[in-house]
Amino acid sequence: MKDILFDKDIAAAAPGLHVIEIEADIVNSPTSDSLWERICRCRDDIKASTPIEQVRHRPAIDATRSAYKACGKDPNRYRPSAEALCRRAVRGLELYRTLSAIDLINLLSMMTGHSIGGFDADRIVGNTLTLGVGAEGEPYEAIGRGELNIAGLPVYRDAVGGIGTPTSDVERTKLTPATRRLLVTINMYGTEPDMPADAVEALARELLVEYASATDINVRHYSICHEDN
Repeated sequence: MKDILFDKDIAAAAPGLHVIEIEADIVNSPTSDSLWERICRCRDDIKASTPIEQVRHRPAIDATRSAYKACGKDPNRYRPSAEALCRRAVRGLELYRTLSAIDLINLLSMMTGHSIGGFDADRIVGNTLTLGVGAEGEPYEAIGRGELNIAGLPVYRDAVGGIGTPTSDVERTKLTPATRRLLVTINMYGTEPDMPADAVEALARELLVEYASATDINVRHYSICHEDN
């Protein structure tokens, strides 16, 4: 697994951050009908229970937005991915059906309110990830979006550069059908009621095993101040 370090800027902006890091061997096949049906049920539940103006006030989403503001980014212009997914659900817009690992991460994000990074572990350079704050002019080719201005966004960096923000991950380490080793970062800037870290981990494990045939699952929990286990 990769060691995760936190730089002083993110520590100041989000002192309560808890990160769950998961690494596993997977089969990243096209999304199955059973996974897609579960995603659609989750989408419909969110649409039925959450008015559009309340999406950003979900505790986990609100905490991520607060971290954006503390880092210097406007969360209304650069929405956290969990918020963007939930807003699509409430507005009745279609979600994207792609690959099992991508879509189960999206499902987990909608269910928990956390913006979650998913990376091909074999494409990450070096043994350490550092979570910091994006710099002005820092290069970042976001998946399907081209160059993204990540100044003021929380960003994971490997030995080469940025690989993940709560708004979008980067092309270089994206998940593809060839991905065999998955790295997931669940970024808990705050928690949802009845969804503490151990429940989030358990749900992630369940989804990975059921929908991506995950094996050799390894998990670490981190906080800003110390590694929890």
